[in-house]
Amino acid sequence: MIIDPWTLFGFDPYPLLRPFLFLLDPEVAHVMTIKMLQYGLGPRADEPDDPILHTNVFGLDFPNPVGLAAGLDKQAEVIDQFMRFGFGSIEIGGVTPLPQPGNPKPRMVRVPTAKGLINRFGFNSVGADVFAERLKKWRENPKRTHNPVGVNLGKNANSIDDAADYVTCLAKVGPFADFVTINVSSPNTTGLRDLQERERLSSLLEKVMSARQTYAPRLPVLVKISPDVTLAQQEDIAAVVLESGIQGLIVGNTSLMRPDVIPPHLAKEAGGFSGPAMFEPTTQLLSNMYKLTQGKIPLIGNCAINSGEDAYRKIRAGASLVQIYTVLVYEGPLVVRRIKKELAACLRRDGFASMAAAVGADYKD
Repeated sequence: MIIDPWTLFGFDPYPLLRPFLFLLDPEVAHVMTIKMLQYGLGPRADEPDDPILHTNVFGLDFPNPVGLAAGLDKQAEVIDQFMRFGFGSIEIGGVTPLPQPGNPKPRMVRVPTAKGLINRFGFNSVGADVFAERLKKWRENPKRTHNPVGVNLGKNANSIDDAADYVTCLAKVGPFADFVTINVSSPNTTGLRDLQERERLSSLLEKVMSARQTYAPRLPVLVKISPDVTLAQQEDIAAVVLESGIQGLIVGNTSLMRPDVIPPHLAKEAGGFSGPAMFEPTTQLLSNMYKLTQGKIPLIGNCAINSGEDAYRKIRAGASLVQIYTVLVYEGPLVVRRIKKELAACLRRDGFASMAAAVGADYKD
């Protein structure tokens, strides 16, 4: 019998640990968390998920729709440990073709009054070769977890051929991933968000999808877009993705918005903001993209989910899956179990027999 140290005494220890972690620089606390997980000090949610949460999206089975967003396991170090929090899937990375240190430190700031974060990491990465070797080793382990694992793909800061960077990453990590995400929405790499412009995005996806046929023809390819895109950009993105043949969209990343809940001295910090204050704008964006893509492209709702009710609202707005990140920093790993339990209750409360039946429910007769 495997003992879960997080539930051994019948309570959540994270509220006791958080004050000590918050005394540390956020990135130091993150590194310490990775080390703790490597030593087996994370929770183990081994119980089966509620059957109502099961769903199938872009040909993959998800025991539940709650996933981990990219950015926590940046270097493919603790895949199983994060999955055992109870996630239905996790996304690791972002990974870049060549190793790069990212932006200068410090590069993460907590915003406690908003339960948020501002980060400007800038794709710090071990590079695609090391990343792919780690992912391959994990894939070959017969004792590994088996829920879908996606890889977030980025480009090097000094790249002179953006499409080639994404193709290189896809070629190296694609054979060991369940899906990959073309990240064109991080605010922390100069010029990256310009790839969301219609002509550039169309050209990029044409080259990526061509490479997919060569290296991993069945691999679902997703695109991650910014919460800061204008309505005109949303319309262009929708048109491009419908033409490109990609399998999904992740709606939301960190934002350059600075909601009023952020104190002025922190609002001046460079980087992308994430937190509950972004729930309404990102849910509206999700709704827009669901309507613009006519429900033909599976969407993943990313950003500002803090409860099962939040996840449920994203699903009703058009999300087939959701991802979380920032709430883990403030509430700890057991929040995954709570969100799943609350989400299942929301589905039953409103008479849905399955996850899939609730997707886009706000727009169905």
